[in-house]
Amino acid sequence: MAECIHGLEAGLCDQCFPKPVPVLEVVTAAGQRNARAKAAVSRRVASSATKTVESVDDQRIYHLTHVSNLADILSTGSLLADSSTAWTSRPAVDISSPATRESRRNTAVSGLGSPNVADFVPFFLVPNATIWEDIRSETADPRLSEDAIGSAPADFVLLVSTVKHAADHSEDGDIVVSDGDAAHVLTRFAASTESSQRMLRKLRNDDNAETIVEAELLVKDAFPFELVTLIGVANDKAREGVRRILRTSEHSPKVAVYPPWFQRPEG
Repeated sequence: MAECIHGLEAGLCDQCFPKPVPVLEVVTAAGQRNARAKAAVSRRVASSATKTVESVDDQRIYHLTHVSNLADILSTGSLLADSSTAWTSRPAVDISSPATRESRRNTAVSGLGSPNVADFVPFFLVPNATIWEDIRSETADPRLSEDAIGSAPADFVLLVSTVKHAADHSEDGDIVVSDGDAAHVLTRFAASTESSQRMLRKLRNDDNAETIVEAELLVKDAFPFELVTLIGVANDKAREGVRRILRTSEHSPKVAVYPPWFQRPEG
């Protein structure tokens, strides 16, 4: 039987499998995207997977990748930034479109001469980030590759860690927080320890549901796989596949079946 992230059998945990959250009726085309984002955050709040935390350090962070990329991650020992020189082969399935890759390679995080977005490993701040919802709903999104849109949600995994794990292995300036898509022209960045923690607190307390589902946490150069505390998967079959891959790894984080993260979005 599948287990939830609390170690209970699927369907037996009231927190992991809450009653469906009502979705507000969308009355205008202009409001559709924001309504979808609000629905995502409503489901996030209802789910114990993104529980209320007392400090910024406890904030979970989520890296989405295709399961076919997992073996190479283990071989390297780290999640690598796009611009890293440590790549021996590029991802088998690249989630980002070529245009997105190019844009992130040319977007500086804190002004002229600073590192570009592509110099960082990206993480979501919630498991229902908009770009992940677009994959699950097969919604056209110019940020996504054809491979990403053409893949089933169960073919992906969410690698989960925390802000504290990232911070403990980073220097000041190695962690950057964005209040939106990191390649968007209007996105603001917080590039110091103090400012990034301040922005994280603001994002968590912001009533604008569209903001946190677009925001990113970026980690400079590489993120060691040993800092991954949980791998979220869609079903038992996916869990067994990931466990087989992990047999070659010295670090074996918990692999948990958590269907709400992989279901087609409501609304």
